[in-house]
This record gives sequence, structure tokens and C-alpha cells, in this order.
Amino acid sequence: MDQHVLRETVHELWAGTALDSLSGFVAIPALSPAFDPVWSANGQLHAAVRHVRDWLAALGLRGASTEVIQLPGRTPLLVLDVPAREASNEETVVVYGHLDKQPAAGEWSPGLGPWTPVVRDGRLYGRGAGDDGYAAYAGAGALSALQAAGGRHARTVLLLETCEESGSPDLPRYLELLADRLGPVGLVICLDTAGGDYERLWLATSLRGIAFLDLTVRVLESGVHSGHGSGIVPSSFRVIRQLLDRIEDPHTGEITLPELNVEVPPERLAEIRAAVAGGYRAPELPLAEGVRPLSEDAVELILNNTWRPTLSVTGADGLPPIAEAGNVLRPLTGLKLSFRLPPTADATAALRAIERALTGGVPFGAQVLLDRADAADGWNAPPTAPWLESTLDKVSADVFDRDWQAIGLGGSIPFLGMFARAYPQAQFVVTGPRGPGNNAHVPDEWLHLDQTARVTEAIARILHAHATA
Repeated sequence: MDQHVLRETVHELWAGTALDSLSGFVAIPALSPAFDPVWSANGQLHAAVRHVRDWLAALGLRGASTEVIQLPGRTPLLVLDVPAREASNEETVVVYGHLDKQPAAGEWSPGLGPWTPVVRDGRLYGRGAGDDGYAAYAGAGALSALQAAGGRHARTVLLLETCEESGSPDLPRYLELLADRLGPVGLVICLDTAGGDYERLWLATSLRGIAFLDLTVRVLESGVHSGHGSGIVPSSFRVIRQLLDRIEDPHTGEITLPELNVEVPPERLAEIRAAVAGGYRAPELPLAEGVRPLSEDAVELILNNTWRPTLSVTGADGLPPIAEAGNVLRPLTGLKLSFRLPPTADATAALRAIERALTGGVPFGAQVLLDRADAADGWNAPPTAPWLESTLDKVSADVFDRDWQAIGLGGSIPFLGMFARAYPQAQFVVTGPRGPGNNAHVPDEWLHLDQTARVTEAIARILHAHATA
């Protein structure tokens, strides 16, 4: 393999057609189904799939086929299937990404917008650029550069789903459908994570699971004057607060349900301590003036963010804006609850425990409604095979001029848990170019273009090493 040609091809792609097409992808408001209930009629997910499919087809990968698979009532799945090129094994490599997006989520900075691609200071701004549109271009681009450089690769299948931001509810059915077609999967490359900087190769070794639901507490059929009703009828906010206190200690934030807690594996604890000793810290956040983090201990903060359960209230109903709030005892309070679960927790059992805690013996007999409840398991990496570890060492030295770093991440990618169960012998490379301040899910999302090119080159070299191992 000509490594110079490989690198030059990668950089040409990211300076040319890959960047152009990814910019076009940003302009498509392909909201995940959780944020667009009429996604099928709106057609934006389909538009995103067609847009990326056209670029993949034009890339000219030898023998490759592209296909859009859509089961009735489910979101589409885009599949790129590239036959092996002089591989010494018959394993399949699966490369994963997703094409659905989070909503705009607020006001963007002047000159920027969620559906307006802007290249500025080596960054591509726009919703979906970093989470996770780049994955399609990095995965296929790595194969294209590898073929141009005379490299080798096993049969490689790029899977691009369109409901990841909704918890991947359709993915299990597609993986079941494709099981025979995929064959023996020996390597899984997931391009949907972030690292601690933009200078080295970062690999995720664990991701938390997730459970989420809508909780509504109703105490009245309609609102009443607060002077008439308060002291007679309990506030729906008070009831919902009491219910949440059954799950989360209001003083420490600790989740008290045993089904949501696990023991941290010794190897992961050692990994965290080694990363902290090397200078890694928990992600930097835009804390308001005077606000302190939950701990001054870097190890504790990372454990909180990667191996301990947490609760976030991510939305609310029944609460008018402050400027419009009159003296009314409101009939209901609704909250969207998002639980991050430890990587090895049983997400289904966790969700059932949450539901029991919220519905049993409700104070004052208030009505409780749970809706849109779902859960997905996390993921904990298997031991790294010798061929992969040595490859990571060499790739990191050659491409990044720094050692690679393994870390756990606090987010969730349901795909990984599904694949780990389906292919327990597979090796996993879970990486990506996102890093501090990339703003995924919030305004001003951006993608670091130089780091994306380096990650693309690294993936190409890992594919070559796998084919020759």
C-alpha cells in the first residue's frame, strides 16, 4: 500500500467532493422521528438518504452496491456493500453511522444556522455535520483512498440508519433482516463518538445505555385561580417532585434504584486513572459564573459521566413562559425524563424499575401518565486483539504523532449494544473526529475538518491491517 497516495487521496476527498456533499447534507432538515412525528410525509429523512446515496454511488468503489432498505412503517436504512479486495480472511467489516439529526435547539450565532452550511476556520458548521453526517463520507472515503493506494480490505458494509437520535427503535429489525447477508462479522467500526482533543486518535471503550419517558402528573381537569385552589389541591409540580425524589437523591444527584447501578470493571477504572494521569479531564462545559462541578476529583467526574446513572429533565409541558404566567394553579405538569445508564446495566430492567417508582402509591391519588417510554443497553468493549492493538500503535504514531487514548463516553449508541450481542467475537473500533466544544445537539454544531481527514486515514489503515492480519 502506498501510504503517500492514501493520505493525498483522503485530503483531496475532504477538500473536494466529500466536503461539498456533506455541506449539502447539512442543508437537509432530516429530523429524527422523535422530533418529527410526520417524518414520512415530510420526506426529509428520505431526502438525506438519497443525497448521501448519490455521493456513494458516484465514488466509484470497485464492485460496490448501494441500496435503500425500508420495512413498512420504519425509517429507511442506507447500505453500501463493498466486496473484499485481496483479504486474507473471509470476515465482514461493518462500518456504522446515522443520517438523522437533532432539532435546531435554540438560536445560533450570527451568520450560522442549523440548515446553513458554513466553513469557517477549518470547521464545517451546521446540524448533522459532526453528528453524524461525516460518518458516511469518512467510512466510504477510507475505502476509496485505500483502493487508490493499492491497499487491501475485507468485505465492508456501511450501515447508515435514520433513527439513532430517537434511540434506534428500527435498527434491531434491520439487523435481524441482514444477519445472513452480513455473514461472519469480525470488525465493527463505529463513527459516532468524541474524544478529549483534536490531536490524537481517541477510542471509546464504553458507552452508557439510555432510558427515557414522558411523565405527566395531573391534579385538575382545568386550571383554577391559585387563590381559590392552593392549599386545597396539591400542586402537580409538588407531586412530580416527590415522585422524582424516589429515584434521584435531590441533594447528591445519586440515582438510588439498584437496577440502575453496577460495579465498575477494574480494567475501566484503571483506564480512567491512566487517562487522568496523562492529563485527560472530563469534558469542559460552559458553566455559568460561580457554578462548581459536582466534584473536584477528576476521576470521580469521569466515573459520574461514564459509569454512573444520571437523570436529566430535557423538556416540560404545562409550564407557561414566566412572562405569561398568571396566578393559576395549573392542572398538570409534564416532564421528559432522560436517564443515562451504566454500560453494563440491563436497560429494560432499569426502565421497568423507573416505571414502578413513578406509578406506585402516588401522593394524593394524582393521575400519572407515562408515555413514549423506551430503553437501550449500553456497551463495554471486549479485550483488544493483538493485531488491532499493534495497528492502533502504528497508526497513531504515523498519522497523529501521538499515542492513542482509550476512554469511556457518557453518551449512548444503541447500535453498539445490539452488535456486541449479535457478534460477541468481533473487534470494535469506536472513534470519531468530534472533540471539546463541537456542540453536538446544541446551537453552533461544527466538525473539525483536519481531524476528520486524520480519522479517515486511520480507518483506511485499520481496514488494511485487518485484511492482512
